Amino acid sequence: MALVFALILSCFIGLTQGQLRVGFYSQTCPNAEEIVSSVVREAVASDPTMAAALLRLQFHDCFVEGCDGSILIDNGQGSERQAFGHQGVRGYEVIDRAKAQLEAECRGVVSCADIVALAARDSIALSNGPSYDVPTGRRDGRVSNSTLADNMPDVSDSIEQLKAKFRQKGLSHKDLVVLSAAHTIGTTACFFMTDRLYNFFPGGGSDPSINPDFLPELQATCPQNGENSVRLALDRGSELTFDNSILSNIRDGFAVLESDAKLYQDEATSRVVDSYFGLLSSVLGPSFETDFVNSIVKMGQIGVKTGSRGEIRRSCRSFN
Repeated sequence: MALVFALILSCFIGLTQGQLRVGFYSQTCPNAEEIVSSVVREAVASDPTMAAALLRLQFHDCFVEGCDGSILIDNGQGSERQAFGHQGVRGYEVIDRAKAQLEAECRGVVSCADIVALAARDSIALSNGPSYDVPTGRRDGRVSNSTLADNMPDVSDSIEQLKAKFRQKGLSHKDLVVLSAAHTIGTTACFFMTDRLYNFFPGGGSDPSINPDFLPELQATCPQNGENSVRLALDRGSELTFDNSILSNIRDGFAVLESDAKLYQDEATSRVVDSYFGLLSSVLGPSFETDFVNSIVKMGQIGVKTGSRGEIRRSCRSFN
């Protein structure tokens, strides 16, 4: 059963001039959040992997121009969604369906950026993760350019590069660990595994941090010179359930992505991973679910546009 967390959001007011708030649409479009939830429920019921896709969509949106729906724009090869760093991102049609229903009910009121944040929240809850309140009131950005996504976190980044990229967005090394644990749901393609499995060193070979019992399993799923589009679970044994098993897998050498494995090869980030385990961790230690909620709400405030700094798009795929 999903846990409900009451969040204290006042600490974020300085970042947003107090214009983001829980229940932003309570007067102007009272059914807004339920409409988004209904569309997401239907999408996930039809395709359970869509939950992870919608969660990933928010991360990729927020890490470029801020949480402003810039990734949704579809205006040709130069649009942000075409960036190399956004390969495999999907779920756009779910956002479009929610937007169409919202426009029918409350024309020109609910931003695409807020739909992305709400859809991610609902996807987590539908995956047996925590329910939480999303501050809303974002406006949609007016810029979408593939070159702006050049600095997205990448699976081959060093741990120092990953920490630096998160710091640039106002996120800590703890946020890096906790948000990476969103990989508790979803899959990845063999395309992202080739170097780790076969070309980790200049002369070839696999990443030695992979548990020896896990390596044959990965290589069987993603054989050398095999089909790159084959997909495998990011969280071995728990790909559809939102929980902290991804961190246990990382600790034990069962991380699928190289970037996840590196979280346990750095003193600061490995301490965060370890903090969720141990004999007394369930009683005295931090709560993974609480920490995840805090981190994703924090991430959802990166570079938001409010007031006159953005627009409310009529279609999420194009500027007004």
